[in-house]
Amino acid sequence: MARRELQEINAGSMADIAFLLLIFWLVTTTIESDEGIKRQLPPPLPPDIDIPQAKEQNVFNVKVNFLDALLVEGLPLEIDQLKDKAKNFLIATGDGIIAHEIDGQTIGKNRDVEMITGANGKTNAAFPEREWVRKSEVKVKIAEYEQIVKLANDKDKDAFQKVLNKWNGKLRTIELLGGDYKELPASALISMQNDNNTTYNTYIQVQNELQSAVNELRDELALVKFGLTYRDLEDKYSRNKEDKKTLEKIIAIRAVYPQRISEAEPRDASSNYY
Repeated sequence: MARRELQEINAGSMADIAFLLLIFWLVTTTIESDEGIKRQLPPPLPPDIDIPQAKEQNVFNVKVNFLDALLVEGLPLEIDQLKDKAKNFLIATGDGIIAHEIDGQTIGKNRDVEMITGANGKTNAAFPEREWVRKSEVKVKIAEYEQIVKLANDKDKDAFQKVLNKWNGKLRTIELLGGDYKELPASALISMQNDNNTTYNTYIQVQNELQSAVNELRDELALVKFGLTYRDLEDKYSRNKEDKKTLEKIIAIRAVYPQRISEAEPRDASSNYY
């Protein structure tokens, strides 16, 4: 019996099919990418500019060494305690908009003198001293800059208008919060510095705790004043960028609890700072 020959498979179109499948995969597949930590870094300063030294009480120092150990305000601290320490720094000598507790003492409304001076009547040097934003003073500034803008030449008008907008924003914040408030001085910030050999996991944990401190305080204040968390306000605004009222609420919360988390240049273990 004659042996049947096997018919050859025509593979001439296989390359075209594979190419089409590759194109389909590239078009339809979503490739996840690490976003990292959302932080807007300031531009580098020119070398000829002197950087003014901030008051020690206005900087909350957080350092992480090569062993992943934490040093906060000169003292060792566990990572799970960092958020509460950062919150204490941000609410100290505040305006009593919302009650908080610092070292077992309730800090809230009608406790303004104690918040600023402490039990011994002296200024608390461990925390930044917030500055009053008063409605009467803000109105004076608005009236002043309205006249300046009116009389300014075309070259300077835009710059003065920005200042006027800032003061109008402060007035709107006072109206939304229901009265005068205190804001952190411009130099008040949380400063983080890690070692070049700090593990990435510890670095992320520290960043997360510091960010959580700001987020929780914003959420608490937003809930009391507007019935929504700060995150809900941001989500609401992201769905409708024309919603100016929600944007004003977001700006008001940020005025009380700004996000100022700075990263210093990493250090080598040889520097032995901790």
